[in-house]
Amino acid sequence: MTERVFIARDDTATFICPKCGNTTTANVSKYAYLDKRVRVNCRCSCGHRFTSILEKRKQYRKKTNLPGSFVYHGQQGEMDKGLMTVLDISSNGLKIKLNAPRDFRVGDMLDVEFNLDDKRRTLIRKKVIIRNINQKMVGTAFSPHEAEDPALGFYLLS
Repeated sequence: MTERVFIARDDTATFICPKCGNTTTANVSKYAYLDKRVRVNCRCSCGHRFTSILEKRKQYRKKTNLPGSFVYHGQQGEMDKGLMTVLDISSNGLKIKLNAPRDFRVGDMLDVEFNLDDKRRTLIRKKVIIRNINQKMVGTAFSPHEAEDPALGFYLLS
């Protein structure tokens, strides 16, 4: 199985051997600015060979499958609401899948609500700005007026 490895701000990446769990941090600056997917073949000191994909995103995205709901307040006062599934979460936003295609535009705002799948089933309510749309798939960013949520930060680390 190929693992994703994130490039840190100092152009290093930490590789974890899937066999023994040994970690190695390496300078990957020669790959950090390439505009294509980079596969790196690794060999652990235990002798195991594995492949990793270098991820260039600035923030880690945690894959999820969390049901939730949204409310849309249009500029002309129209309102729409529906169901969604949160497919991934980062510290900057969400990738959601709507229950049906909507006539949203980039820049529109949604109020989203969902529960994390942590021990407390923490309720998350956020205002998000639509950044991209592909049919029912919507990429969003948290509104700049939203306060940082410690529960969400902790969830991303777990």
